[in-house]
Amino acid sequence: MARFRARLALLGSAATLTAAALAPVQLAGAQPAAAADHQWVALGDSYTAGVIAAAGDTFEEPRDGCERTDRSYPQVIDRDLGSLFELTNVSCGAATIENVTSRAQSPIGRNVPGNPDPDYPFPPVPPQSEAVQPGTDLITVGVGGNTLGFADILTKCLELSQNGGGGTPCKNDLAAGLPARLAKVRSEYDQMLTVLHERAPQAKILAVGYPTVIPKDTSTCTPNNWEQFGSITQGDLNWLRTEVLEPLNKAIEKSTGTLDAASFVNLYDSSQNHSVCDSRKWMEGILTLPAHLSLVHPNASGHRNAADHVEEAMLDVVGVN
Repeated sequence: MARFRARLALLGSAATLTAAALAPVQLAGAQPAAAADHQWVALGDSYTAGVIAAAGDTFEEPRDGCERTDRSYPQVIDRDLGSLFELTNVSCGAATIENVTSRAQSPIGRNVPGNPDPDYPFPPVPPQSEAVQPGTDLITVGVGGNTLGFADILTKCLELSQNGGGGTPCKNDLAAGLPARLAKVRSEYDQMLTVLHERAPQAKILAVGYPTVIPKDTSTCTPNNWEQFGSITQGDLNWLRTEVLEPLNKAIEKSTGTLDAASFVNLYDSSQNHSVCDSRKWMEGILTLPAHLSLVHPNASGHRNAADHVEEAMLDVVGVN
């Protein structure tokens, strides 16, 4: 039903744009296009913004370095439900929870070793929460992985596995510090939800979790395949799934449960058979051939799945379903 309404909304929007292009002045008796019913602000990190080429093209000019792409889930939902929700999308690649709550961010664009971004450096962008206003009706937020330091953990796992062999070199080196990392996520997430609620007391907040990245059966991952996890050992992949990524989602879900206005959107279960190592994958690995550094991010199919689940939650919390 949501998809049917979405297509009607999209057709209606297209018709309005076409009419506007053909008529530079409003005809007598014509009614202006109706404003969207709900004001929606999308916050988050690269799993929200899109960032990688497999999640579409950047579309904003001038670029601000946050790398929001046209096939990321906020933009997909905007095309589906634009007549109901007016989107303000300030998600940004590499954002931490603090970058949502209170700290300005210096975006990195697609500035990677050996392939510098021609527009780098970018001016700082304000804390994402500043986009939330008293009249905001709905907030979606997908963040936490950078506060946990998942990219740094992944990079360390790659470094420690370069000498070959099996075992769990990454777990052995990093496991002791993981509880403190998770506690930091939980504490800062609680604070972020409080700030968002204070800025928009009537808004519903949807906390969007992270999808499945690593399969339950890690023997399906091919060693030294850089379209998957490169040299990271099977043992460390199991550790990353059960002790890093799954607890990250649980921490976010627990924080969400502390605020009546907030709900958790679970992307993990629906993406179980679409990990980096699955044939029908919704996640890209370390690299996306021929020459794109993806560093384990959702592709357009992953964002379409996220859009489906977030859309359903959005319609539910505003009473449209």
